[in-house]
Amino acid sequence: MTSRRPRSGTLTDVAGMRVGHHERTTGGWLSGTTVVLGPRDGVVASVDVRGGAPGTRETDLLRPGTLVERVHAIVLTGGSAYGLAAASGVTDALGADGIGFAVDADPGGVVPIVPAAVLYDLGRGGDFTCRPGPAEGLAALRAASDGPVRQGTVGAGTGARAGGLKGGVGSASQVVADTWTVAALVVVNAAGSPVAPDGTLYAAAYATEQTDEVLAQAPRVDPGGLAAIQAAVIAAATNTTLAVVATDATLTKAQCARLAMVGQDGIARAVRPAHLTVDGDTIFGLGTAFEPAPDNQMINALLAAAADCVERAIGHGMLAATSAGTLVSFRDLAAR
Repeated sequence: MTSRRPRSGTLTDVAGMRVGHHERTTGGWLSGTTVVLGPRDGVVASVDVRGGAPGTRETDLLRPGTLVERVHAIVLTGGSAYGLAAASGVTDALGADGIGFAVDADPGGVVPIVPAAVLYDLGRGGDFTCRPGPAEGLAALRAASDGPVRQGTVGAGTGARAGGLKGGVGSASQVVADTWTVAALVVVNAAGSPVAPDGTLYAAAYATEQTDEVLAQAPRVDPGGLAAIQAAVIAAATNTTLAVVATDATLTKAQCARLAMVGQDGIARAVRPAHLTVDGDTIFGLGTAFEPAPDNQMINALLAAAADCVERAIGHGMLAATSAGTLVSFRDLAAR
């Protein structure tokens, strides 16, 4: 059994995972890109898409029964459909490093498998044309590390909006049976609200000082102030919550698909309503295979942890987000 570093409470607690962010916030920009990387030989992966307006790349390849078992990076990015270009910068760089699915006997004959999903943040910095492309994807890739994941108004969460408030990147992790680690990274950009009618975060409902000190101490906003902000937001196709759920367990591709599927329950708990026609809610499920395969009882425990981590990560993203542009953060609203 591998030894694990002290927990940071973020996605990189899963052995082998790295995360890089790149964002731009001046000159009309309010957008960014997040890249999730596994070991050099990739991670077993699948995906679950629940929203009615997804923007994705390579997700068909992640269905059980298709040729490729492993992916080499996941790209989460702003820019709506334009932002899918950020994945090209990651693909080109990995290919140049010889990382990818081998298609030729030549050492350079590889095709990196880089699925991607986008959220809508166009124009939130003032200029509709300021959106991530290959250069921004490459910058996020080069920033990747296995240190604690930066949260809040960073990476793909830079221009995020959730229920009228400033959204952002959040992450959470959990150890199961003192053997496996499960963790989630979420970019909160939902049409529904992460805030309950009483002004508390839905994600904080079951948090205690023992299970999640950050959420247990979350402030409360004035419901009237929140309603005024939400009334000023035009309901449009400007949403999508994106997530990566990973574990160090040895999983099959079908089990990774189930990990992503149950992870969607975390969105439904923390954002209400969820999975609307104007959302593109997409979760990638990853297994790094650093720890043994779980039995039937333990795989269910891992799935339950996946939903919990997604729920908590959404709460962390809302708490870590800072006001930007015209978007007011949960903490700033609570402080008024």
